[in-house]
Amino acid sequence: MQLGFVTAIFGDLSFEEVLKFASDEGFDCVEVMCWPPGGPDRKYGGVTHIDLTEFTQAMADDTRALLDKYGVAISALGYYSVPLSANEEQAKTAVEHLHKVIDAAPMLGLKNVNTFAGANQYKTLEENLDLFAEVFPPIVRHAEEQGVYLGIENCPMMYANTWPQGLNIARSPAIWRRMFELIPSDHFGLNYDPSHLRMQLMDPIAPIREFGSRIFHAHAKDMRIDEHRLNDVGCLMPPMDRSTAKIPGLGDIDWGRWVGTLTDAGYHGPVCIEVEDEAFTETLELRKQSLRVARNVMRTFIG
Repeated sequence: MQLGFVTAIFGDLSFEEVLKFASDEGFDCVEVMCWPPGGPDRKYGGVTHIDLTEFTQAMADDTRALLDKYGVAISALGYYSVPLSANEEQAKTAVEHLHKVIDAAPMLGLKNVNTFAGANQYKTLEENLDLFAEVFPPIVRHAEEQGVYLGIENCPMMYANTWPQGLNIARSPAIWRRMFELIPSDHFGLNYDPSHLRMQLMDPIAPIREFGSRIFHAHAKDMRIDEHRLNDVGCLMPPMDRSTAKIPGLGDIDWGRWVGTLTDAGYHGPVCIEVEDEAFTETLELRKQSLRVARNVMRTFIG
């Protein structure tokens, strides 16, 4: 496995500054955020470390030279908008830019692109699956043509204004099975983040046994269930009303079992730490510290 981090936490640094930090701190790779400039300013979204809107091979060559300079690889290109959005303009932009991200990957010598399936928060699950069956097959065919493996992150994006459908249908094993029945392509799989399962009071490790071959990329983010809040508000509230995102080692997930189960399933790809722990986000130095702490935890299991 290769240990890296998601660059979204460094939206105020240039791509070269991110690579220098990764190199200095002994990371193997980074998942690079590739939102179109001026994208949404939701927390941890809208970060552009490589602008792919008018990307050329010359720009790709310059990027690869920078990677060689610092000895750091790109694990995947990341763009997490909402292709099934109820907002038609957002959905259109998401699909169009996702095609550009897929096109850029082979120019950079990459095979992995990560994204959301998305969801229309005003439709039922069945209606969203019907919409998914219309929107995503052409995207996956495009990925196949480019030799790209498309990993869907399992983040529900459930908040007070999106409860209970959320903004990403790919939230549970039962739904993954439906998605893979609709699109059986071996270029369509998961960017697996265990925190989103723990957040839903689910086992974050058990699904790996069934879906290991569908895991193209993995995020390492921890989650703590706040029992006092759960006992106060109940499980019918939005998940983050009784859960707290943490860096690996400071939440509930058993990272040794998680990595062990991934290796049992034959996964030897990138694991990228994702920082959404608000105890570490106030300053740049705290964000750097969070990655150092999480690195030390994960290096126990990933050599």
